[in-house]
Amino acid sequence: MVQKRKPNRSKQRIVLVLQGGGALGAYQAGVYEALHEHDLSPDWIVGTSIGAINAAIIAGNHRDCRIERLREFWHTVSFDDLVDMNKIPDAARQFNTWLTTVNATTQGVPGFFKPRFANPFAAGLPVAPEMASFYDTGPLTETLKRLVDFDYLNAPGGMRLTVNAMKVTTGQLVNFDSQTHNMCLDHIMASGALPPGFPPVRINGDLYWDGGLFSNTPLETVLEDEPRADTLCFMVDLWSAIGQEPTTFDEVQTRQKDVTFASRSKLHIDDYLRMHQLRRVVRSMYESLPPEMRTADIHKALAAVGSDTTMHIVRLAYAGRDWHMASKDINFSKGSIDWRWQQGYRDAKRAVENAAWMRVVPQETGVIVHEMVAPGDSFTETHAKE
Repeated sequence: MVQKRKPNRSKQRIVLVLQGGGALGAYQAGVYEALHEHDLSPDWIVGTSIGAINAAIIAGNHRDCRIERLREFWHTVSFDDLVDMNKIPDAARQFNTWLTTVNATTQGVPGFFKPRFANPFAAGLPVAPEMASFYDTGPLTETLKRLVDFDYLNAPGGMRLTVNAMKVTTGQLVNFDSQTHNMCLDHIMASGALPPGFPPVRINGDLYWDGGLFSNTPLETVLEDEPRADTLCFMVDLWSAIGQEPTTFDEVQTRQKDVTFASRSKLHIDDYLRMHQLRRVVRSMYESLPPEMRTADIHKALAAVGSDTTMHIVRLAYAGRDWHMASKDINFSKGSIDWRWQQGYRDAKRAVENAAWMRVVPQETGVIVHEMVAPGDSFTETHAKE
């Protein structure tokens, strides 16, 4: 049995950040299962789109039934395969997943979405804003009503939940946070309302679309959070910014999706470090003042901006190439869903066993990124200082 390792919880909060990515989100469920088994359940979970759905299921259930609820969701939205995917050659698996994506496109996904038949919107005619989509997400509404306990989610002392959505009329990214909002089903549905497939969701009079249209990896939500705290952040990436030059139409579409929805984490981390440096300079300037100039007002201002915290970011990246299929995010084949879940579990388990965040780091370090370069590789560390 693998020895379980835990960070110093007295000084370090645990955060889980989940991207959008449709059917690829089963990888996130596997990551959570490994963290759950090693008593690393997050204090705060931040999600966009499918990440918001997984996050709501996790935060909206008691610890003892979270894995069961996640499995129920992914079982509900997956298609049975024609054959055992483990017993057929790769070309046959690819054909099976192609059929699955055709089914998803033409028939919808059980428990998730269904086509709007005789749809004026598809013919280019005006419709009510809430109906402006090719698919109806009513089935997802019923699924989440069954799987998420919003009374539990909003109760004091529970896991903090933040989901992101974009205001349609302004293009502004909005964070719906259980610390400031009474979270409800509409917040989760809005975060996953990716047009033109899914309809916008109206909240307090405003229409919202999928937060991934603005930023698909909500890491900046964590980096900008106040007050600052030592943090262990597990960031789950479903799309890869790095890839080969495409040579076919499908490869071009796949590469386009990858770069559109891939993490911009390096940019966010660089911005964080610049602010981290400024905070340290402010603290240093204060300490250089003579005692008579260290007024209560200056001390109060310092407390607001000065920071010596360290953030460990463990980046877990989905490595499946899915035959360079642009429709991989709507491949709800049961075999594919199970494989992604298992891969997420294995990757997160190796990260936990490595437990690089337990090592001593220089005091001036603002962010440390622990990253698995490729399947089978050990984790690498990047010490990001000012």
